[in-house]
Amino acid sequence: MEDDTTTMTFTAAPRRFSFEINREPESQLSSPRTSCVSSASGFPPWTRSPAPGNTSPSRSRPLIYNCLASLHWSDATISCLAVNKDYIFTGSSSCKVQAWGQPTCTESGSFKTPSGQIRAILATGRSLATSHGDFRVRLWDITNMERLNNLKLKPRKIMTLPKRRSFFSNLRNSNGHKDWVSCLAINSVEKLLYTGSWDHTVKVWKLMEKACVDSFVAHDGNVNAIVLNQFDGCVFTCSSDGTVKIWRRVMREFPHILTMTLKFQPSPVNSLALSCSNSSHFLYSGSSDGLINFWEKEKHSGRYNHAGFLQGHQFSVLCLVTVEEMILSGSEDSTIRIWKRDDRNAFHACLVVIDGHHGPVKCLAAAMETATGALDMAARNLLVYSASVDQTLKVWRVKVKDNDGCDENECLIGMANSTEVKMSPVLSPSWVQKKIHGSEC
Repeated sequence: MEDDTTTMTFTAAPRRFSFEINREPESQLSSPRTSCVSSASGFPPWTRSPAPGNTSPSRSRPLIYNCLASLHWSDATISCLAVNKDYIFTGSSSCKVQAWGQPTCTESGSFKTPSGQIRAILATGRSLATSHGDFRVRLWDITNMERLNNLKLKPRKIMTLPKRRSFFSNLRNSNGHKDWVSCLAINSVEKLLYTGSWDHTVKVWKLMEKACVDSFVAHDGNVNAIVLNQFDGCVFTCSSDGTVKIWRRVMREFPHILTMTLKFQPSPVNSLALSCSNSSHFLYSGSSDGLINFWEKEKHSGRYNHAGFLQGHQFSVLCLVTVEEMILSGSEDSTIRIWKRDDRNAFHACLVVIDGHHGPVKCLAAAMETATGALDMAARNLLVYSASVDQTLKVWRVKVKDNDGCDENECLIGMANSTEVKMSPVLSPSWVQKKIHGSEC
C-alpha cells in the first residue's frame, strides 16, 4: 500500500512572484487575531440592516459590486451556509436551519432540529444534508416543504446516518463519528456521501443502502474540508495538520487509498476548492498563514503540481469557493477577495476586495445569476453569499464582464488606476518558467 502513495513534502517556502504598483507595504503576517464582535441587544432574530451601495470607484475596474441584503442574527452565529437555485440555507448554533429566498433574502421559514448545533450543510438537488451535535448526519427532502404557522417549515426527513436504533445498540455502534462532523461532500454519480470529522477520519456512506461502506483515518488533525472531482472521482481532504491529501478508489468495491500528500506550508489548512473545466483542473487551499496555494493537474500523468500561491489576506483564509475561472476567498481579516485565473498562462489577479463585515468571514457561497433583459450583454452578475462571526449574512451582486482572458498587462494597468482597493496579483512559478523558455527561443 505504501508503494502506491506519492508524498510531496516541502519545508522551504516557495518563491514569490508578485507585482506591487503604487501600494503601501502590507503589514507582516501575524498570528490570528481575536475578533471583537458586539451583538446589539434588542434586535429580533435576523434584523435587516441597511444595505449601502458599496461600489468600486474606479471606472476601469473589471468588477463592480453592491450589497443586496444584510441580515443580523442577535442570539446565534452562522456556522455554515449552502445555496440551490431557489433558496439560501444557513445553519447556526441555535440548532435552526433557516431558508431564505434568492436573491433578496426574503424569509421563507426555518425548522429546528433537536440534535444540537449545526456544523455543516450541503444542498444537492432536491435534498439537504446537515450535520449535528450528536455527530450524525441527516438528509432532508426540500422539494415540497410543509409550511406551518410563524414561518416554520417541516421538511421530510429522508434518513439519519448512522441510523439510530436503540440505546444499547447506539453504545456499541462503531460506524458513526466520535467528534464533530465538520464537512460534507457528495459523489453525485455513485450517490456516495463523504463526511469529514474532527476525529481525524473520513467516512463514506452509500445513500441507497443507508450504510457506511468505507472509513479511514485521513489526517493527524481535524479534517476541515472535503471536495470531490466529479470527473474522475478523486477525493481531496485538508486538515489542521497542514496537509492536503488526495484519495482514490482503484475499483468500486475497494476502499480508498492515499495517492498523494501535498504539503507546502506548516500552517493549518482550513479550506479547499476545486476549479475544473474541459481544459484545466486547479486545486486551491486556504491556510492560516493567509496564503492560498494552488496546484495544477497535469493532463497526461494526472499529478497535481504546485503552481504558486495567492497573497493578499492579512490573516487566516477560512473559506474558498470557485465559480468558473473565479476564486473567492473569505478571511479572518473580515474581507472577501475575488481572484480571476487565465487558463492560457495560469496567471491570477485579484480583481476586487469586498470589505463589509466586522468580523472574520467564516462561510462563502456563490453562483452566477441568470440575466434577463440586461442592457450590457457582455456583463453577467455573480451572486456572493457571505456569513461572518459578526452574526450577519450578506448578499452581494458583482458585475462580471466577459473577456477572452485576463492579460497580465491589462490587470496591472487596472491596478495602477485603482485608488481604494489594494490588489496584489501573484505570478505562479509555472507561468514564469513558460515566459523564460519563450524568451530563450
